[in-house]
Amino acid sequence: MYVERTLEGVIKRYLSKKEIIAVIGPRQSGKTTMIKRLFENLSNVNIVTLEDVEVLDVFRNDVKSFVELYVKGFDYVFIDEIQYAEESGKQLKYIYDNTDVKLFISGSASAEVSVRSLKYLVGRIFIFELLPFSFEEYLRAKEFKLFELYKRRKFGGFVLKRLQKYVDEFIIYGGYPRVVLSENKDEKLMALENIYNTLLLREVKNLFGLGNSDKLIKLIKSLSLQTGNLINYTELCNATGFGFKRLKEVLNILEALYIVQRCSPFSKNPRSELVKNPKIYFVDLGLRNAIINNFSTERTDSGVMYENLVFSEFLKKGEKPNYWRTKSGAEIDFIRGGIPVEVKTSPKIGKSLHSFISKYSPPEAYVVSKVNAGTQKVAETKLNFVSFPEFI
Repeated sequence: MYVERTLEGVIKRYLSKKEIIAVIGPRQSGKTTMIKRLFENLSNVNIVTLEDVEVLDVFRNDVKSFVELYVKGFDYVFIDEIQYAEESGKQLKYIYDNTDVKLFISGSASAEVSVRSLKYLVGRIFIFELLPFSFEEYLRAKEFKLFELYKRRKFGGFVLKRLQKYVDEFIIYGGYPRVVLSENKDEKLMALENIYNTLLLREVKNLFGLGNSDKLIKLIKSLSLQTGNLINYTELCNATGFGFKRLKEVLNILEALYIVQRCSPFSKNPRSELVKNPKIYFVDLGLRNAIINNFSTERTDSGVMYENLVFSEFLKKGEKPNYWRTKSGAEIDFIRGGIPVEVKTSPKIGKSLHSFISKYSPPEAYVVSKVNAGTQKVAETKLNFVSFPEFI
């Protein structure tokens, strides 16, 4: 079963353009599947992968021969697994400058890792991120008629209740396509275990030369338990055995491979607000739950999981919100374009939100929970109490 990705429609607008199309994102997020789907309506296509060591060797060391073997005579060429080629920018620039082919590339890491020497490709490349399914894509896969109501924002009581059921399932198993399309719980858990092992052993450990997998596993498990909290670097160093400098390097790698993402503070007054330490979230909650081996529906960290859900949905829409916290302890989960967003298990307004509204007077604010509790005014701010499906 193929589930249409939102990104497809975006990329189609650039098919007639000369620029290279790069699709990056975590392994098994559906990059290759989506690009091959786009090619179904195109002709004269060649697909190669740099996982093939012979192809990789030619691409690295003899790009002219690579062009003769794999590029000439085709209108579209797709180079998969570009992250295996160091200094790929030089080779890609040569292909772009010396052929008329429409070039697609994909890689299981962010631009800094996937497209080495990106400076060579300035003005020659469009970069798109494909993450695991958003809730919208998840719903499309699960119940298409409900998805159509959701897209039209037909939020009746029964519809919202049914949507919330899918939200509750989504935060347990996440959005990796292989997991979403699995037929039962056992198959989902097996798929998540495979993704976890692949990311750790193949991507992080082998691709980046992290020889000590024990330290890496300790770090990822520690981050799983710190989800939604300020990163405590001292605690992480003590728990893992990484030195401070190496710890930050590994965190950068985990971000580049879309395992975790840091959320930076929002501040206009450094004297009273935090400006340095980020919070940590996982790109996919299913992977996070696999790391701590907890797929229970009755749990003490449900608030954290809903908070992580909202953050990851921001990421999947190409946005990266901030959080707000004062030195006296007031905190807002997310700030997006100056608008505060609080994630709650029940619809209520706390002192922190009052404090932010009093300080910054935003035009509106959101409290996101399992129910829609309408709107109210706080000073000049419109306060919206919305459900998770509506906010997403």
